[in-house]
Amino acid sequence: MTTSHNPADRPQSTGVDKKTGAVLSYALGWVTGVVFLFVGKHDPDVKFHASQSIVFFGAVSVLNIVLSFLGSLLGALGIVFGLAGLALAVVAVVVWVLAMVRANRSGGVRAELPVVGRFTAPYADRLAASVR
Repeated sequence: MTTSHNPADRPQSTGVDKKTGAVLSYALGWVTGVVFLFVGKHDPDVKFHASQSIVFFGAVSVLNIVLSFLGSLLGALGIVFGLAGLALAVVAVVVWVLAMVRANRSGGVRAELPVVGRFTAPYADRLAASVR
């Protein structure tokens, strides 16, 4: 049996290596973000990816709820909010795929989300630091 000398390849206390933990943090949006925030709490990079997933996909979920609510109140004008919700969903799917690809390519090391990373990273840092 060979042992890896690269710390990114070693399994963490969860039995999942850093790269897999980072990618899986985005797999089901904020849901897996919450799971890996606590499961990967001994790895700051996995915690960062998990926190970033929670912040971004949580914000997308809240925005979708608000857009749906406003769209239902405004009748015919609600179509505009429906289209905005559709556009938000498309952006979220694109960012979701890019996040998993970036987490995979980085080997699980901290990597900001494409496009929205500069907005979400400060909140993700605070959330990750709050879980010990």
